[in-house]
Amino acid sequence: MENYLYLVLITLAVLAIIDLMVGVSNDAVNFLNSAIGSKAIPFKTIMIIASLGILFGSVFSSGMMEIARSGIYVPSKFTFDDVMAIFLAVMITDIILLDIFNYFGLPTSTTVSIVFELLGAAISLAVFKIVMTDGSWSSLSSYINTEKASEIVYSILLSVVISFSIGMLVQYISRVLFTFQFEKKLKTVGVVFGGIAMAAITYFILIKGLKEVSFLNSDIKNWIKTHELLLLGGSFVVCTIISFIITRLGINILKVIIGIGTFALALSFAGNDLVNFIGVPVAAIQSIEIFQSVPGANPDTFTMDALASSEIVAPLWILLTAGIVMVITLWTSKKAKTVIETEMSLSNQGDGNEKFQSNFLSRTIVRGFIRMGSVLSYVMPKTLQSNIDKKFETPMIAVGQQKPKGKDEPMFDMIRASVNLMVASSLIALGTSMKLPLSTTYVTFMVAMGTAFADRAWGRESAVYRVSGVFHVIGGWFVTAGCAFAGAFVFAYFLKVGGIVTFVIALVVLALLLYRNAKSHDKKIKAKALQELNLDKSDILSLQQVMETSANQISETFSKANVFYKDAIDSLIKEDLEALKINKKLTKKLMNDLNSTNNSMYNFIRNLDDSSVKGSRYYIISLGYLQDMIENVAVINSNALNHVDNNHKTLRISQAKDLKYVVERLGDWFSKINMAYKRQDFSKMDSLIDEREGIQEYINNLLDKQIDRIRTSESSPKNSRLYFSILLETNELLSSTYKLLRLHKEFASFRRRNQQ
Repeated sequence: MENYLYLVLITLAVLAIIDLMVGVSNDAVNFLNSAIGSKAIPFKTIMIIASLGILFGSVFSSGMMEIARSGIYVPSKFTFDDVMAIFLAVMITDIILLDIFNYFGLPTSTTVSIVFELLGAAISLAVFKIVMTDGSWSSLSSYINTEKASEIVYSILLSVVISFSIGMLVQYISRVLFTFQFEKKLKTVGVVFGGIAMAAITYFILIKGLKEVSFLNSDIKNWIKTHELLLLGGSFVVCTIISFIITRLGINILKVIIGIGTFALALSFAGNDLVNFIGVPVAAIQSIEIFQSVPGANPDTFTMDALASSEIVAPLWILLTAGIVMVITLWTSKKAKTVIETEMSLSNQGDGNEKFQSNFLSRTIVRGFIRMGSVLSYVMPKTLQSNIDKKFETPMIAVGQQKPKGKDEPMFDMIRASVNLMVASSLIALGTSMKLPLSTTYVTFMVAMGTAFADRAWGRESAVYRVSGVFHVIGGWFVTAGCAFAGAFVFAYFLKVGGIVTFVIALVVLALLLYRNAKSHDKKIKAKALQELNLDKSDILSLQQVMETSANQISETFSKANVFYKDAIDSLIKEDLEALKINKKLTKKLMNDLNSTNNSMYNFIRNLDDSSVKGSRYYIISLGYLQDMIENVAVINSNALNHVDNNHKTLRISQAKDLKYVVERLGDWFSKINMAYKRQDFSKMDSLIDEREGIQEYINNLLDKQIDRIRTSESSPKNSRLYFSILLETNELLSSTYKLLRLHKEFASFRRRNQQ
């Protein structure tokens, strides 16, 4: 038994570290998004500020573990063996769930996940006990603290509506006061704004960050609680004076607000959300201590009454270790960057590649707001409307002034970043003082969405995609609760029934899933980086760069098109349905990559230098031809897939032989074109262009042969239609390729004239 307990302790310690890592990867967005998105502070400085906030928050954390210990279930109803199964099930489920959300880049609530995991595991064992003892189902409620779970669900809905609404309102007022040219008003309006923002953040630190810390005695805590309004008013006066001094010294007060706000949210995250990661392991350690304090106790009958009354405060070394693990994860986690990118894409002031596709709900909502806006525009006086619109006009870039490119361009300005931090801090502090279990994830995300909406970041070009993205994230929150409950329910049952065997199997499954997700995520990151390297147009400025980037992209597309065309024909002849389905997915992915490039065309053209503007026409047209080529291949594969899937007659031997020869000749031609662009050696361009005629003539002969077959021996209309479609689409493929080669020849002539 002792060896088993030591194994459990070691396992819990490892799981706690892993849980800290996946938790920070998801929650980092809560305190980093405003500073990173505004580019107000250098990235390393942001990370240092956030790291200090995490360390201070973790060391000064109260370590109050009521949720993990007795907040969801009634300990007296469960034995030592039961609670250990609950704790292990919760840890395993939490790690898997958060890692999956990190993989897809969706922010979720660690609070909700831990609560519903505890609820699911506890109900699982309660049901098990009722069934095994032939108990009454009406007694199920005596095992569970249902009040806490209902508060969490209520807080989700409350957080979404209130956070979005207040964030939108405050941002709208702030933008009207400051406009987008806020630098001119920092010495006047900025002083008062700085006082309000810093006072709100200070109030947040005192109420949310320090109210429950263990190093403050009860007298100080009571004084803070009874003098909240005095603290808030005094903070506003002091912070306004400090803001005035900072402004007069020539320091941007908005950068100070963003720095303090980032520190405050990081401190709160570590000081209060730490229970979500180490609460269960600490409660498990406390349970083992209680069990071992009674010699000869039987784990199957020893109830955990003492767990409800024990005051659990995590030792300082555990808190410090947890803080260090979180800081290391913050600096090294690639998945944290993925989660941050999701919120940044939905908050971006400009247009770009959208992360989410539109859906019926998002289109309906946006259409409704457009109609509402038309009504308001009709009712509102034109003068007032014009004045308000001027407040939201972004400053134009002066002639000769270089616009920041790529990663140097902020997603939004410092006014919005300051409002994000100020409103989120205030709402979380208010919710804490009212004893509402508001999630920092819900509040910070919805405030960011509200400020983006008020700032007109969701314009006609992007609104449907971003509204869809918000619904995806919100839906993910409810999925979190459901999956957390179901996962912990299942794991708890198997751990209870299978004991040590199930325990070992669960750890192996967990390790495999983490490894698989990590490898898959790395591949996704590398693929994205490669795509950005090959397809990102924001850094293409010269005619030479247009030529080089275009050549690389054309080479890659020809290489893939050659493989996809060959696989489509071979799979049709072999009637390999699965291969055709895989080919369809790969072809669609390539088409999406080209479409993504097309979406970046606006920024590409804007960033060209004056001497290279005419080169953009070459790039745009060549991209269109590449899209036509892949679409031809996609149609061929789709027709072949439908034919095989519907079990129609196979191709004749003669037809299959003719198509294989087409594949061979086309593949040889495409390979030559691929190498020409890959090596950027176009000395044989004329012969490549002429080679198309021979392939075209052969395909035309095949069309004539099939017509003769229909008139003499062909008895399958489906077969003939498929064969004709393949030959005709291949003709179109040849035509698009021919046009692309001719275009390159014209552009090469233009380049030579331009260099003379």
